[in-house]
This record gives sequence, C-alpha cells and structure tokens, in this order.
Amino acid sequence: MTPLSGEPLDRKLQELLSEDVGSGDVTTAWTVAQEKSARGRLIARSACVVSGLPVARRTFEMLDPDLAWEEDAFAGASVAPETTLAMLSGRARSLLTAERLALNLLQRMCGIATATRRYVEAVAGTRCRILDTRKTAPGLRAFDRMAVADGGGCNHRDGLFDMVLVKDNHFRLGGGIAAAVAAARRQSPPGMPIEVEVESEEDLRQALQARVERILIDNQTPETVARWSRIARRSENPPLLEASGAITLDRVRAYALAGADAVSVGALTHSVMAADVALELEPDD
Repeated sequence: MTPLSGEPLDRKLQELLSEDVGSGDVTTAWTVAQEKSARGRLIARSACVVSGLPVARRTFEMLDPDLAWEEDAFAGASVAPETTLAMLSGRARSLLTAERLALNLLQRMCGIATATRRYVEAVAGTRCRILDTRKTAPGLRAFDRMAVADGGGCNHRDGLFDMVLVKDNHFRLGGGIAAAVAAARRQSPPGMPIEVEVESEEDLRQALQARVERILIDNQTPETVARWSRIARRSENPPLLEASGAITLDRVRAYALAGADAVSVGALTHSVMAADVALELEPDD
C-alpha cells in the first residue's frame, strides 16, 4: 500500500472532514468574522516520535489553499514536551474548522510512532524486525502504517489481497496445512509469499514440509519459539520466522533472542495511546 498522498489523500481527508463538518461549523461561523486571519503553532505537549505532519498540513490546506506552513520537526524525530512541531497561518475560520481532524490524525500517528519506537529500541542489536498487523482503525490503515514506518517499524501485508497467510481457521476449513498451501500455491501469482500460522510442533513440521516462505509462530513462549526456531533452521530452505500473540514491550526482546526474525504487534495500532499535541491560535492582525 503506497502511503497516502496527492489525490487519494485528498479524497480520504474530504471524507473525514465531511464526517466532522457536516452542513457547517456553526460555532466558528457564528463567532468568528469571515475576514479574520490567525496564526498558530502545533505543540507536542508530551514527549513523542513525530509522525503525520504532512497529513495535518494537507488537512488545513483542504480548507485554506493559501495556508502558510513552516515545519519545525521531521518524521521519525524524538521530541521533548513543549516542542513546536510547525508554525501556520491562514484564514481563522478554516484553521478552526480543520483543527480537530488535523489533531486527531496527528495525535494518533505520533502515538503509534512513539509506541513502535519503544519496541524497535527493545530489540536493538538483534536481527528482529517489528511489524504491524491488520488490527488498524477502520478507514485509517494507511495513516497507521505510515506512523509505524516513521517509528522505525516495518509494514506487514497491506491487506487480504497481497499475501497469503494461512491461519488456523483456513487450514481447518481447507483440509489441513498441506492442502491449503497447495491450493494457494496453484492460484497465487509468481512471487507472492505464502505464510502459515502454527500453534503446535506438528503444525510447524507440516508447514516446513510444504516449503512455505514464512511461518508465523502464534501464542507461544520464548522457550518454545527458540526450540521451534532450531527445528526450522535445520530445514533445507529455512523460512522467515515471525512471532505474534500478545507480545508486550517487556517480553519482546526475549522473542528476538529466541530466534524470531520478526515480531508482529497488534497493540501498535489497536491500542494506541494518542500523543498530546495541541494547536495554539491567536489573531494575525
């Protein structure tokens, strides 16, 4: 999935603005003069990793094409509390109407990037990568994935369309691991990777026998991951090994040291704590 930009970004932001603005921002229209200008700054009230400033900028520009914007931080930067992220000026009504959506996206993206950075730092010095999952907010996946990348993580599959991931329900309904993998391999285009989720050593051996490119070890202890990693490394074509399943920050390094090439963390996006980012506005006379 290509990061949102250009026309696709504008369409998404228009959809989100329509949800918030509806028939009009009555408070702003009834209290602020149409000719009024304003200037302001976006401030990180909490320490965070920066993500989403171009998205916030475009949100304001959707309502004020003449917006003046000066960015003071870059994507992926770690900033301290009270850091100015950007300065902006433009039509007061437009800034007020766009404020909530811009902040919602910016706070969420900075929160995801910050959480991701903590996991990335926890596995530093190992070969393990931190992956996101499809456990994203509906309609916000592209933003969530951008934030994970800004935090130093890696994006897993975009969706259901660009990679085969045979999970337990698939092979239960599809006649077993061997049958499900064979069926997927017959129909998938060249180069599309096939991954199988395993929850037992027997599942693991069947996935190895099917010669899949990736194996997802789900809901196992680091000790089990280490044992299964040794088994997988002895195969003729060792697959990439991914660990998942309620892996918390305090335990992720143990999985990396156990031999996981990657750890996927749903909490990066499904349980994100938004960063505290504010917009301070004042008249620009």
